[in-house]
Amino acid sequence: MKTIEVVAAVIRKEDKFFITCRGYGEFIDMWEFPGGKIESGENREEALHREIKEELELDIDKLEYLTTVEYDYSNFHLTMHCYVCEIAGGTLHLNAHNDVKWVTIDELDNERWVPADILVVESIKDKYK
Repeated sequence: MKTIEVVAAVIRKEDKFFITCRGYGEFIDMWEFPGGKIESGENREEALHREIKEELELDIDKLEYLTTVEYDYSNFHLTMHCYVCEIAGGTLHLNAHNDVKWVTIDELDNERWVPADILVVESIKDKYK
């Protein structure tokens, strides 16, 4: 089975978390933490900065490693490295998503998540509750 390695941003502001709704593909209209594939020659942090700039046109900083999620989808294995971070600048544009919102930790369980991101939600609750 093919392995895909990605990074994801758990963007936090005070007691809220920034989540994005998939605008395409198998998991369209499901919620996730933004990010994407690590390209050849990039480290995880560089990939995360690039992906958030490409997807949302935002700059992030204060990256703090949260967790690595391993998840088996039907046709590939996902390794997702997740970092808590903050928005440092930019103007939000939805280039890969159809919606975004800020939610509290108690509201995280109310969303319909892309499967692997459910494990990220559990890590957030373990760290911040």
